[in-house]
Amino acid sequence: MSLFAIADTHLSFGVNKPMDIFRGWQDYEKRLSDNWRAVVQPEDTVVIAGDISWGMDLAQTLPDFAYLHALPGRKIILKGNHDYWWSTRKKTETCFAENGLDTLFVLFNNAFTAGEFSICGTRGWLAESCTDEDRKVLLREAGRLRMSIAAAKETGKEPIVFLHYPPVNADGSRCPELYEVFKEAGIKRCFYGHLHGPSIRSAVQGAVDGIHLTLISCDALQFLPKLIEKF
Repeated sequence: MSLFAIADTHLSFGVNKPMDIFRGWQDYEKRLSDNWRAVVQPEDTVVIAGDISWGMDLAQTLPDFAYLHALPGRKIILKGNHDYWWSTRKKTETCFAENGLDTLFVLFNNAFTAGEFSICGTRGWLAESCTDEDRKVLLREAGRLRMSIAAAKETGKEPIVFLHYPPVNADGSRCPELYEVFKEAGIKRCFYGHLHGPSIRSAVQGAVDGIHLTLISCDALQFLPKLIEKF
């Protein structure tokens, strides 16, 4: 059994939003499927850290979630900035149940276990937030992260945090609201997405204040789910 992660699948089987207009994204759905099937087994878990589907509502996302459901493993999803379809956790779970998508699970104020680890996280927000509205959103995200980490710690397993937004800017400046939560909880690892193209080269990875950061956006990983732990 293994734990994998990837972010930014940007699927659009239900809407006209092709990603292959961007360099490096040609035939990405097949590449992702082939790579996924080459490394992920049915007993494995894959965290998909946001920007999952371009659908504007749950109905439009169904072809995208059917694609993910058909791939091996349990999939744990969290919200990204382009997941406009995102409703409530209850509505999403009901939609999955009604459509037989029983390999998909929602990470939102909760946690899931995988081997000796507990999966927790939230979307996050812009590290350089400066407006009052941005500040409100960021504080809500910090609160959701606290709730998710608390749920993870109740399992007695080590929490691993997943975000959509990077918690550290390219210039090395931290998002203090989220880093405060990391430090309070003793978090050791954080995986994030959101960055594409040229931004991949300037992504902050490795240890920052004792927390190991890893970028897992699809194009950064060449559409190959990243192995985090093998149990």
